[in-house]
Amino acid sequence: MASFDTAVIQKRATSLAFYHRQLFTTPPLASPDEVDLAGKTAIITGSNTGLGFECAQQLLDLGLSKLILAVRNETKGEDAREKLLSGRNANNHSIEVWKLDLLSYDSIVSFVGRTKSLEQLNFFVNNAAFTRLSFVINEKTGHEEIIQVNYFSLALLTILILPVLRDKNSAQQPGRLVNVSSDTASWARFRERGSVPLLPAFDREENFHPQDRYATSKLLAQLFLTQLAKRLLPSIAIINTPNPGLCQTSLTRNFKGSLQGILFGIFKLVFARTATIGACSITDAVVNHGSESHGQYLEDGAVQP
Repeated sequence: MASFDTAVIQKRATSLAFYHRQLFTTPPLASPDEVDLAGKTAIITGSNTGLGFECAQQLLDLGLSKLILAVRNETKGEDAREKLLSGRNANNHSIEVWKLDLLSYDSIVSFVGRTKSLEQLNFFVNNAAFTRLSFVINEKTGHEEIIQVNYFSLALLTILILPVLRDKNSAQQPGRLVNVSSDTASWARFRERGSVPLLPAFDREENFHPQDRYATSKLLAQLFLTQLAKRLLPSIAIINTPNPGLCQTSLTRNFKGSLQGILFGIFKLVFARTATIGACSITDAVVNHGSESHGQYLEDGAVQP
């Protein structure tokens, strides 16, 4: 595991460091001259739009042979598939759309069961994320929806897909599992931290603060990956968590029409990266880092605190 000076950690967590990264730092873009993904298979969740779609574009540009778009809305997934294939030789790329609803445990279990039929699975990218301003309990699981999608379902999907990655790869060339993180993880107040038991506290409306709930869900996902990596040999699968930064995506689509949505929209116009630039961090985590990145947080092409 990498180690960092406390002063470096504190400096990178400041608002000034965030703004500097957003405005003046560009993640590296993997080149076809350096990376050849011919014969490889990847799955990306939440890949019909935004960061997932752009990551899909970049992996295909690197020669990826088979891509599975794991999406909740299959119609939108098919539209994305057509866009991704446009201008490409269909004989060189196979793109499939598979349904995955992260609000349903049954859907997750069914999806993972389907992956077992694949000849191979080299890369799995947990990109899908969710946020909203209102408190909503998911009827299928009984949990608040932000924490459900970004933490509970991500954890379940990660645990279930690991044996598939192990079985479809070798210890010499292990598969990669990438869980997309966020700057907000370092900003979480995590108001529920003192609750005993902890998990039911997320399902009480009086504890719900939308911005902090999203940040906390990302923090918990990051802590989960760190602890998982301590219990998982990188020869089984290499897992890491890249931060793409604040990007122009549809993540905050549920904010539309609200004051928060208007203000955040202005903030994004000034400081947000394009989805294409942000996705470079995800693609980099998929193709450019080996066992040294196992359990690590990646930012702009490097392991960071």
